[in-house]
Amino acid sequence: MIEKQIVVIGAGMAGLVAALLLAARGLDVTLVETAATPGGKMRQIAVGGVHIDAGPTVFTMRHVFEAILAEAGESLDDHLALQPLDMLARHAWAGGERLDLFADIQRSADAIGVMAGVGQARAYLDFCTAARQTFLALQKPVIEASEPGMGQMLRIAGIGGMARIARTRPFATLWSALADHFANPLLRQLFGRYATYCGSSPYQAPAALMLIAHVEQSGVWSVAGGMHKVAQVLAGLAQARGAKLRFGQGAREILVQGGRVSGLVLDSGETLNASAIIANCDHAALAGGLLGASAARAVPAAPPAQRSLSALTWTLLAKTSGFVPARHNVFFSDDYAAEFSDIFKASRLPRAPTVYVCAQDRDNGGAVADGQPERLLCLVNAPAIGDRGAFDPREIERCETTTFSHLARCGLTIQRQPELSVTTSPSDFNRLFPATGGALYGRATHGWAAPFQRPGHRTKLPGLYLAGGSVHPGAGVPMAALSGRMAAQALMADWGLMRR
Repeated sequence: MIEKQIVVIGAGMAGLVAALLLAARGLDVTLVETAATPGGKMRQIAVGGVHIDAGPTVFTMRHVFEAILAEAGESLDDHLALQPLDMLARHAWAGGERLDLFADIQRSADAIGVMAGVGQARAYLDFCTAARQTFLALQKPVIEASEPGMGQMLRIAGIGGMARIARTRPFATLWSALADHFANPLLRQLFGRYATYCGSSPYQAPAALMLIAHVEQSGVWSVAGGMHKVAQVLAGLAQARGAKLRFGQGAREILVQGGRVSGLVLDSGETLNASAIIANCDHAALAGGLLGASAARAVPAAPPAQRSLSALTWTLLAKTSGFVPARHNVFFSDDYAAEFSDIFKASRLPRAPTVYVCAQDRDNGGAVADGQPERLLCLVNAPAIGDRGAFDPREIERCETTTFSHLARCGLTIQRQPELSVTTSPSDFNRLFPATGGALYGRATHGWAAPFQRPGHRTKLPGLYLAGGSVHPGAGVPMAALSGRMAAQALMADWGLMRR
């Protein structure tokens, strides 16, 4: 074993993956986490004695986790019980329109045909082909590339690959590309929502984000025990491989000696020696000086104007009636353009929000025993200004009233009880993830160059590496997992430990 010590800051998805893979190589790894449990944004909240997922709710790109666990000498199926969902999501509008999308593309096309006509069903099939081609064109040179950048993309893709990338319309917005596929405005709204998966506006995000449609069609699963179970499994495996996991212990300052990382001071005042540190926090926390001036100088700036979406959420245990939810449900705004204008231009809670509802007791069957409360996460997009101070309680109350009234207009009545509901606002998210304003996805993916503008895994400070949803390859559970793997690989490459 090499007599070098690695410290991982943060037990979010990327930090857990990095700790597991490094410990599996026999390296000395200590992971420190402010919270009492692993997961980071993949958290659970206890409501009425029941644990409810209050962070990411969608498990996709199963192959990413299979590869990570295989690298650690484990099998995904031995540790997680995953159920494939036949229905990807149920969608509704206040005008009475309904549309279910399925894992079976033809079944989705048939449903679109019923709602919008045969021509739009054919357009959907064409869109699926374009989404798949976009994913395949960008998979190796962008998504799975070790560092963001045009130069590396060209090296990996080659001339033929660059031609395929050019056909993905890199300079178009997602919204304009959708207009070329769909005449029906509700379908443009539905597929435009993929921009929000990485905290962005469909009116500013690049057309390349249509690849998310292909990712979903490749499989969406529910996880027995909830999404938090994924974090628990990774933490347990890392510990079993020898990683030391220290919860309830935050990081205060990254120490530097001789021009490179030398240690980490904890909030308690204890100092951990470190030959390398992987920071699994939003890179804005480093750039903002929360871990010391040396770390701040080592990373690019994180201007508040470039922040992604935050959210206003309600995690609750409640009875429902009327509309029958699937596991994943979206109730679309009456004015989609105004929603994103409110958030990104006016920096206020949307006056006409789109509402996402994860009904966590419903899988393929969609059934809950009559009269029984169910676990729900309700979410609306919000501006990431939580570091400016809390929203006025009256504004929160207005948004809450509008949100649940909109659900009722779409057919879903939720019988809420204040003692069985927990509200989380952008200022709450900022307290959980400091220096972000509550942004949940790092930098917004706005403009054609956005995929290349996230920081890479190496920094200007030798021995300091970055991981997480705010760095390459981006936000989302599988992307964060890939980021942790890439950070671990960068460290091992620098130490001459990569397998050949």
